[in-house]
Amino acid sequence: MTNIIIVGISGPSASGKTLLSNSIMNELGSDKIELISEDSYYKCNAHLSKEKRAKVNYDHPESLDHNLLCEQLYRLKCGLNIDIPIYDHTTHSRKKKKRHINHSNKIIILEGILIFTDQRLREMMDIRIFMDTQLDICLLRRLRRDTIERKRSMESVLKQYEITVRPMYWQFIDPAKCYADIIVPKGGQNKIALNVIKAKMRELLA
Repeated sequence: MTNIIIVGISGPSASGKTLLSNSIMNELGSDKIELISEDSYYKCNAHLSKEKRAKVNYDHPESLDHNLLCEQLYRLKCGLNIDIPIYDHTTHSRKKKKRHINHSNKIIILEGILIFTDQRLREMMDIRIFMDTQLDICLLRRLRRDTIERKRSMESVLKQYEITVRPMYWQFIDPAKCYADIIVPKGGQNKIALNVIKAKMRELLA
């Protein structure tokens, strides 16, 4: 086994997970840290019609291929390189191209809304961080992101939030908060907490 450190960052959708991850990478260097998003492991629904794909509950653990994620993290820990899927949110399917990740990185940041719900993933993490952002703020950020970046209508974003995002948060994500080593109130806007976390990352790299 290598001495790769896996840092898990979870929290509700649009809570600031990616902001924290990118902030750590920008400060400490992408040559030492690799970011893996749980979103990359959504199951490919290319076999379904466009209408059926849109009805899938993407906020339920069963929508994700955690088996593949666990397998690939284990390969990294064993000193092997991996090629992870690239998921297209606009088509709800995986692209043919994959992203290569080298095992030589010292820290792997794994971010995703449901990563703490899987015991196998939790046990592979050296540090678990939960971004505890208020849900109304998360909804506003999600609206901006999905309408601008993913070209979705406001109506479809709100409908999905009401039917799956919010209920699944209370059923799966919030209960898994108890597994976190660090809980960050106010999410990505908590500059003091982010600085403490980045200091810990510098210590681990040293």
